[in-house]
Amino acid sequence: MHKTVDFSVVIPVYNEEEVICQTYCRLKQVMNAAPGSYELIFVDDGSTDASREILRGLAEQDGDVRLLVFSRNFGHQAAISAGMDYAEGSAIVVIDADLQDPPEVVLEMIKKWKEGYDVVYGKRIKREGETFFKKATAAVFYRLLRKMAGYDLPPDVGDFRLIDRKVCDALKGFREKSRYLRGLISWMGFRQGEVEYVRERRQAGVTKYTLKKMLKLAFDAIASFSYKPLQAASYLGVLFCFAGLVFLGVLINLRFFAGVAVGGWVYLGAINLFFNGILLIALGIMGEYIGRIYKEAKDRPLYIVAEKVGFSRAAVNRGEEHRAVPGERRGYSRVK
Repeated sequence: MHKTVDFSVVIPVYNEEEVICQTYCRLKQVMNAAPGSYELIFVDDGSTDASREILRGLAEQDGDVRLLVFSRNFGHQAAISAGMDYAEGSAIVVIDADLQDPPEVVLEMIKKWKEGYDVVYGKRIKREGETFFKKATAAVFYRLLRKMAGYDLPPDVGDFRLIDRKVCDALKGFREKSRYLRGLISWMGFRQGEVEYVRERRQAGVTKYTLKKMLKLAFDAIASFSYKPLQAASYLGVLFCFAGLVFLGVLINLRFFAGVAVGGWVYLGAINLFFNGILLIALGIMGEYIGRIYKEAKDRPLYIVAEKVGFSRAAVNRGEEHRAVPGERRGYSRVK
């Protein structure tokens, strides 16, 4: 007989062999104290170390552990999405494998959920072990995105959160490729609450979010929820064109009324370089948006699962289901 699951914990993993066992032990200890049954869904996002083998062993020896293995690296947001697709719980918790987000906070999230909140997110009040650069850029980014998006996006909040089953089911209808899940969940509404916590240092290994990946996620977030960068490009064009006309007027005044000799070719070269730079910036911004349109138009699968371990038939059916919208193909194929 199929066992009902109260809580599904989704853990995306990418090259975390040094900390996986510790993560598993702490999550087991926390979830054993939770008021209900649970499952731990590890999603291996194309790891190249021993992570996959370790997780496969955990899934084979523990009936509460599930494992999804991607055919290659599809990214952190795709891994979270896959875990949610296959989750069976009445509530779904998302937490990274590096233990920077303490698993013990999950029990506080469950309490808030039982009070009637549909989404309970973890709000970082302190970030230990992170550089000043990362803290400063994160603070600026969250506040900038909140201004640009035009609706309430809580600052200092990552993917560490609990969502109700109805929120998860609604979220599964969003199959866009350039995903920013924390923004999508905030955009959806529902009753949302927070639990404050101190983000800890990494227990082992190094961060997998390089500067390049952070910049990509940042632009995915901005492009997904705001078209203001396109407007900004237009505004900059108007502003600098006006500045160019004023500067040209100053040069004419110096030459014909003040009698000052001006090397025109020098100024002309500088102005051309300046405005060509502005033009390329504007084209680059538009190119980013067009590139995302192209990615959506191809409608390729969000991810491909090469292996599934420990899932019930009901969970597999839930994960494999095709969500169709009139006039669109919303299904996503996977390796059996």
